[in-house]
Amino acid sequence: MFIHPPAMLRPLRFSTFAGLSTLRPQTAPFSFPRSSLLTRHSSTIVEPNSPTPRRPFQRVKTIARYTGFLFLSSTLGLFFVGTAIFIHDAFTYTERHIERVPVSPLALKPEAGGPKNLPIVRVQVDDEQDEENTRLAEKPKLVIVGGGWGAMGVLQTLHVGDYHVTVVSSETFTTFTPLLPSAAVGTVQVRSLIEPIRKIIARLRGHFIQGKAVDLVMSERLLEVETTSADGKKIHVYIPYDKLVIAVGSTSSTHGVPGLENCFQLKTIADAQAIRRRVMDNFEVASLPTTSSEERKRLLSFVVCGGGPTGVETAAEIYDFCQEDIMNYFPKICREEVSIHVIQSREHILNTYSDAISRYAEKKFQRDNVNLVTSARVGSVTDKSVTYTTVKDGKKEHHTIPTNFVLWSTGIAMNPFTKRVSDLLPNQVHKKAIVIDAHLRVKGAPLGDVYAIGDASTIETSVVGHFMDLVDEADKNQDGKIDFSEWEFMVSRIKSRIPMAEDHLHEVRALFDLYDTDKDNSLSLNELIPLLEDIEKRITALPATAQVASQEGKYIGKKLHKLARQQLAAQINDLPPPRDEDISKPFRYLHLGSLAYIGNAAVFDLGGYSFMGGLVAMYAWRSIYWNEQVSARTRALLMIDWIIRGVWGRDLSRL
Repeated sequence: MFIHPPAMLRPLRFSTFAGLSTLRPQTAPFSFPRSSLLTRHSSTIVEPNSPTPRRPFQRVKTIARYTGFLFLSSTLGLFFVGTAIFIHDAFTYTERHIERVPVSPLALKPEAGGPKNLPIVRVQVDDEQDEENTRLAEKPKLVIVGGGWGAMGVLQTLHVGDYHVTVVSSETFTTFTPLLPSAAVGTVQVRSLIEPIRKIIARLRGHFIQGKAVDLVMSERLLEVETTSADGKKIHVYIPYDKLVIAVGSTSSTHGVPGLENCFQLKTIADAQAIRRRVMDNFEVASLPTTSSEERKRLLSFVVCGGGPTGVETAAEIYDFCQEDIMNYFPKICREEVSIHVIQSREHILNTYSDAISRYAEKKFQRDNVNLVTSARVGSVTDKSVTYTTVKDGKKEHHTIPTNFVLWSTGIAMNPFTKRVSDLLPNQVHKKAIVIDAHLRVKGAPLGDVYAIGDASTIETSVVGHFMDLVDEADKNQDGKIDFSEWEFMVSRIKSRIPMAEDHLHEVRALFDLYDTDKDNSLSLNELIPLLEDIEKRITALPATAQVASQEGKYIGKKLHKLARQQLAAQINDLPPPRDEDISKPFRYLHLGSLAYIGNAAVFDLGGYSFMGGLVAMYAWRSIYWNEQVSARTRALLMIDWIIRGVWGRDLSRL
């Protein structure tokens, strides 16, 4: 029998409770041989100083305690959510009455005028509905044509009270276009990609007109808009402006290929919905027992013409749809006979990205059995096939792919309104967009009145076109030659007129010496012209991407805000109106990187750094697109769509 020593003989140790130090005896028992335990309790081995084994009912108590905690937390969470919804409903569904809203007679019956004697909407219906709108009606009129990335960039950076803002668009919403390939196969819903324009312009107390811009009268500052009446008739009206921003985007280039009426495009929500209906119809018909083997293969053949981001992402989304949903819910033979083809005119897909990214995407498609056809030209498209040509050993070879789905996503062309504006100005010679200067002003239009941004425009790259102006400014002594100091001044003027030339004007002295062929330390006009032509050839136009349009829109919005403030100050002080050059530097594009989805994987081109990968890269791609949404509402809807797709799969219904 072992007896513990008296407490008074035990060693003392310090313990702390509630910040007070106390003395209490050491309670550790004496150690004893393990063998004695083995002989006395052969069935159970108990180590001294070890915790007592937990009994079953204690585990049950622990599980019950944690379960109760989770249940209580969930109940409280639901209670608070329900309370928040109740409070929201209590303040939302209230009786609100509108009586005697003032409306100007000119808004209800506009006066006619202009070259075509059309109604001129000088007063909007809601211009006098309250004091704030009445005050804004006296501000300069800013009209924005379009509802895409460029237009949203302008609206996001304008300040309240700067202008009387009117947005003209054929659609009542703006679309997050980079995720249209996902919407085309049901990965996300189309409602998650759109935000009503009226909600966006509400911050500015702006006005919205659903219509299509068709003509422009620059001499009288009138925009002609085609709208539709209640009985379906087309009505044309004039909308006056002080500042006009053209942001109507572009259309797809046909390249002279016959039969493109049999192709789908992917630029709008309607395009995505049409593609989704065709894809679902093809799989449903292919599942019928009456469908022949040849017809099934044709129905399940998907051809994408164009190896850019849109074409590559659409092919990747169709592949994912087949792997994750067709495999589970349709006859297996449908998945077996699916074929996806990407026809690219260049040597590589994603050719605007780095070589590493192009190779990575091509290898990924090869592993997924996506048929890549590079260095090929599409000859024609019918309702049953696509014909293309390739060159092998100097000889053309013709190929045909039977198909019931063709996506055309190669090249851009002018929007009809863009072409009309270009035709009105004699110095507009570009075939795909309106030429604008470094301040995004339309070349040839009254200075500071008309701006163009996004796919509808292209910043001028012609250095030779400014030859005479540059010589007049730089040739100080009027001797017909440009010495080195005058050349340095000319370089600064080129950079201000064409900022994209800056990357090719670093070696100022080397360029001067290279073209100074007679070595007289000066450039004659005959020596200067080849130099400027060489610089012009090196300049590349900005790509027609959402990133460019968004940055241009934000640039215009900030500049228009400054112009409005300076204009007010000039009027008060009886000074001439400010110019763009007085308050803003030329537009400079900052490339933030390019990204593309290639089927449960993604690629990023961040200038000098490329990032490629699988699941992690795909989530990074999603995070960037989620962050770029125009509202918290679309962010929430997009997150819900991704969760639903991950848990329950895509929606297979045909709408």
